[in-house]
Amino acid sequence: MSSSTAAELIARRQRALGASYRLFYEEPFAPVRGEGVWLYDKNNAAYLDAYNNVASIGHCHPAVVAAISEQSALLNTHTRYLHPSIVEYAEDLLSEFPPQLDNMTMTCTGSEANDLALRIARCHSGGTGIIVTRWAYHGVTSALAEVSPSLATGLPTASHVRLVEAPDSYRRTADFVASVKAAVQDMQAQGIKPAALLVDSIFSSDGVFSPANGELAAAAQCVRDAGGLYIADEVQPGFGRTGGQRWGFARESVIPDLVTLGKPMGNGHPVAAVVGRSALFDQFGHQQRYFNTYGGNPVSCKAAHAVLRVLREENLQANARDVGSYLKEGLRKLAERHEVIGDVRGEGLFIGVELVADRETQAPATVAAAAVVNGMRRRQVLISSTGPMANILKIRPPLVFARKHADLLVERLDATLNDLR
Repeated sequence: MSSSTAAELIARRQRALGASYRLFYEEPFAPVRGEGVWLYDKNNAAYLDAYNNVASIGHCHPAVVAAISEQSALLNTHTRYLHPSIVEYAEDLLSEFPPQLDNMTMTCTGSEANDLALRIARCHSGGTGIIVTRWAYHGVTSALAEVSPSLATGLPTASHVRLVEAPDSYRRTADFVASVKAAVQDMQAQGIKPAALLVDSIFSSDGVFSPANGELAAAAQCVRDAGGLYIADEVQPGFGRTGGQRWGFARESVIPDLVTLGKPMGNGHPVAAVVGRSALFDQFGHQQRYFNTYGGNPVSCKAAHAVLRVLREENLQANARDVGSYLKEGLRKLAERHEVIGDVRGEGLFIGVELVADRETQAPATVAAAAVVNGMRRRQVLISSTGPMANILKIRPPLVFARKHADLLVERLDATLNDLR
C-alpha cells in the first residue's frame, strides 16, 4: 500500500470510526493475508508475526478453515436448538482440565467470559468486591472495564475494586500475597464482601511475570477464606502457550474455581468459554437466567474443536516449550551486548524483554521500547510492548513458531538495538 493510499485510508478510518480505536506502529501495518507465522502486505512482502496470540495455531490453519467452511455450508444457528457439536467439544475440552473443573458455558469473547465469571462469583459469594492487579486488562464490558486499570490511566478505581501488586520477579519491590491479604482486609473494613480474585495467569499487562511457586495458591486461599473465588483468566496464557503445561495456572499448585478462555481457542474465530466446578454453575443457573445466542454455535464449536485437535496432533505445547526456551536463550545472549536489556522472562512462547535506561536503577526505557517496536516493524518483524510504562517488549507469536523464526527475530532485534546507540 502506497503512503498516499495508506494516509487516505487512515483519514477515512478516523472519520468513520470512534476515537477509542487505535492502530499499532508509527507506520500502520496493512496485511492482506496470512499463513502460519507470516503476514503479507499487498506487495507480498512477508512480516514475521511474533505478536498475535489470537491466531494461536498459525494464521489460516487449513484444519480450522475447513471446519468453519464445512459447518457454515450445513448450519449455523443458536445454542437453544439441540446440536452435538457443543456437547462433543465440551466433553473433549473438559478432559484437558483437572476433574474438579467439570462444567463449561460458552460465550463469544473473552470479555463475555470474564463478565459471566464475575456474575457467578458474585452469586456464590453474595459479595461485590473484586481484586485485580494494578495494571490488569480483563475485557471491555462495563463490568470488566472497571477491573481493567490499563484501559484508563488516571481514572479512579471503582469502590468495589482493589488493586494489588503483580509478582514482579525483576524489581521484587512488592509482595503479591501480602498485597492480596491487605486488599481483603481493606474490603472487609469498608463493609465490602470479597467476590473474586481475578488474575491473568501470566500477568501479561503488568509486564509478563511468572509467580513464584505457591504464590497463587496462597493468594487464592486468602480470598476463598473470605468467601470469594479465584478466577484464572487464561485468555492469553492458555492452550499450551506457556509450554510446560496446557494452562498457565497449572504451573502453580492450585486449581481455580473458574477459568476463562478467549479467542485463541478458535484461532481467532469469536468463541470463548468459562470452565469451572459444576456446583458453581448449578447455583448460578438456579438463581439467574443466562444464555448467549451465538456462544457455542455449531460453526464456533467446529472451529474450536479443530484447534484442540491441531494442538495435540502437531504437539504445539511442546513446541512452545522448546522454541520458547531457545528464543529466551538467544535474547539473553543479546542482553550481554545490549545494556538496555534489563531482564528476559516469561514462559513458553510468551516472553517479556524489559528495557531499562540503567540496570542499576532499573529506570524504564519507554522511549527506547517504542523505538524498538517501530524499528522491528520496519525490519518486518511484528512485536509490541506492555507494562505500566510500556517498556517491556511483548513477544507472543503463534504456537507454530520454529527455531528458524526465533533466529530471525533475534537477528533483527540485534540490528534494531544497534540503532539505539
